[in-house]
Amino acid sequence: MLTQIRNTFTENGFVIVSEILTHQESQLLKAEGQALIDTAKHKALEAGQDVRDIAGHGVYVGLSAQSQIFRNAVKNEKILDVLQVILSPNIEFLSDKAVFKSHQINFESPWHQDWHYWHGSHKISVWIALDDTTVENGCLKLFPGSHKSAIIHNGEANDGYGFGHRLQPDTVDESKAITAEISAGSGVFFHDLTLHASHPNRTGVDRWVWIPTYRDAQIEDPPYSWATAATVVRGKKKTNADKTLCR
Repeated sequence: MLTQIRNTFTENGFVIVSEILTHQESQLLKAEGQALIDTAKHKALEAGQDVRDIAGHGVYVGLSAQSQIFRNAVKNEKILDVLQVILSPNIEFLSDKAVFKSHQINFESPWHQDWHYWHGSHKISVWIALDDTTVENGCLKLFPGSHKSAIIHNGEANDGYGFGHRLQPDTVDESKAITAEISAGSGVFFHDLTLHASHPNRTGVDRWVWIPTYRDAQIEDPPYSWATAATVVRGKKKTNADKTLCR
């Protein structure tokens, strides 16, 4: 199974894996994410700040920096077993985020490659559904084979959703895209050069996903201010002694 996963990922730049989380685990993460956002909004109100700045566009970053539940989840053995064959035996977790769509926040994500947001080494994100996802409620769509090169992002970012790096809408042939309708607890592992986007939520019902991002712990990157909960979750990080031996 892991060999097939590796082959599919190598060819397409992504792979769908079923039943990473149980139903109970999915619901626990969703409830914890909602609680973290509610707490952040409450603190913002007490400080006289605008609560619309807290996940106002359906994205909340840094759950693992605040919650032991999420810190445990990033070490999920099923996630790490897949990453070990498609990324490295030495795995470092960097950061995570919740992305949710509802009757109030029903945006569609534009086509983009994540690498343009962080540069450095190539990373893998895991788009894990906490609710069943469909075309109607905003599931992910991906372009097979697009991970083989960086593409110039020159789309207009004027819709307020924060995608500063995006493609022009007519750049991608949507007929060749794969739609990832997956059940709660399943996930999509994708390379940071894989072109992806998502459908809008037209159902009026909440759709939550959790997205942790990982890198090869043996490769050095520039410091990332957003990776406040970064930790090695399998294998080891390159030490100064290792660097000396490589000279």
